[in-house]
Amino acid sequence: MKLSAGASLIADGAQVLAGGSLIDHCTIDTSAGRIIAINPMLAETSPQGHVLQAEPIQYRLDRGTLVAGFIDTQVNGGGGVMFNHAPTLASLRCMMQAHCQFGTTAMLPTVITDDIAIMQAAANAVAEAIRTQEPGIVGIHFEGPHLSMAKRGCHPPAHLRPITEGEFQIYLRQDLGVRLITVAPEAVTPAQIRQLVASGAIVSLGHSNAKADEVRAAIDAGATGFTHLYNGMSAMTSREPGMVGTALISDNTYCGIILDGQHVHPISAQVAWRVKGTAHLMLVTDAMSPVGTDQTEFAFFDGKVIRDGMTLRDPYGSLAGSVLDMASAVNYAVNILDLGLAAAVEMASLTPASFIHLPQIGDISIGKQADFVWLDDDLSVLAVWVAGQLCYRAAPLDW
Repeated sequence: MKLSAGASLIADGAQVLAGGSLIDHCTIDTSAGRIIAINPMLAETSPQGHVLQAEPIQYRLDRGTLVAGFIDTQVNGGGGVMFNHAPTLASLRCMMQAHCQFGTTAMLPTVITDDIAIMQAAANAVAEAIRTQEPGIVGIHFEGPHLSMAKRGCHPPAHLRPITEGEFQIYLRQDLGVRLITVAPEAVTPAQIRQLVASGAIVSLGHSNAKADEVRAAIDAGATGFTHLYNGMSAMTSREPGMVGTALISDNTYCGIILDGQHVHPISAQVAWRVKGTAHLMLVTDAMSPVGTDQTEFAFFDGKVIRDGMTLRDPYGSLAGSVLDMASAVNYAVNILDLGLAAAVEMASLTPASFIHLPQIGDISIGKQADFVWLDDDLSVLAVWVAGQLCYRAAPLDW
């Protein structure tokens, strides 16, 4: 990744959301992809930013809010590409380009349940992206194949299986950046979870029909996350908390949630937020190939997935990922759930950064990576920077 020599963002009409607080009238100076200064200024005066060795590019922000870049830990596709179907570096670039326009500045490309050869190819593509520092690609998410048949959703049943040495060789690689692995507690052993965690991998629980005791054993073994809360997991009832209840009550675990108006009822989403809090509930998209396109259907293993508005379904009627983007998820959290912009942005940035152990991203503060999203007053995306580089700007802007 080519790092920006330096840029100065002059927020003389926009607010800056940094550390959970809104700042008026400031400049943000960057160098070599990092934030090096945040300087207040008087509204009527010219900004006096940090002096750089070379003249920085200046971007004047005259409205809206500048926030930290969004981090999506579950991205199956975008830009007309499904990572499973084309596990290549070119696909990763296409996916990142499609999602960047909606504020995503870091992602975990996600491989769902598939043949081990596809998993290996996906890992190789991500390893190459990490080696060459492809903007926005910070690791990989393996969602399956060690999942429950009863809660498989759209995951192909022919590929569901226990962990073998072949999968372990992929999961234990140290050249993949962040390694996130979704498993069902009933499909793996606590010892296997401990082995994954000991290697530096992050284990999330999902697509599971497990009872609370099984889920707690997996947490005790080191699992720290839950994949798309409520969806594809045993429900909470009066006498059996299931995975949903255990996820909600487990203080130190993180839950991803899909706020597209299809996967989760708004009341259920509000319950999750009130219990888990902003620091442990994170926005994810579970996005499929149509994001950033007008695609209405696409091939999916032996069948196809059909889009109907904001809904994707496979031939059996199961929800098959989403067409959600991170900006829309933030908008939903603000305008439907009434959580406020600061909470919504934290769930899209700092919370996932904490979950995947990347302290260098997720907030606007000195020393952090210069990942920014400039939102208009209606929360539409005006511009996006990754490591100080302008990666997207809305058509009307002329800098």
